[in-house]
Amino acid sequence: MLKRAYELPAKHDGQRILVDRLWPRGLGRATARIDLWLKEVAPSAELRRWFGHDPEKWTEFRKRYRAELEDNPAWPELQALARQGDLTLVYAAKDQLHNQAVVLKQLLERET
Repeated sequence: MLKRAYELPAKHDGQRILVDRLWPRGLGRATARIDLWLKEVAPSAELRRWFGHDPEKWTEFRKRYRAELEDNPAWPELQALARQGDLTLVYAAKDQLHNQAVVLKQLLERET
């Protein structure tokens, strides 16, 4: 499941994993109820700046991000967590269709 960090947590969220490199602006930790902040699985700062949440760069962003994940030790950790039970990938981006959590969810769904 995917959820913006600014949406209220729900009981059915399972383990809430923040997949952003930076903590969501203006959001307190108690309000967010994040179980794990896996910032290492987020895109590199360079890739994030290049993408800039530009939908026209989405296809290339997905390709580059998947390539980054191949060498990212945090990726197998997220895969293992997904196999253990329900989880929600939490992100701060305003664009709910074009962000790293969408890519991660698609990749995790392929494995199950």
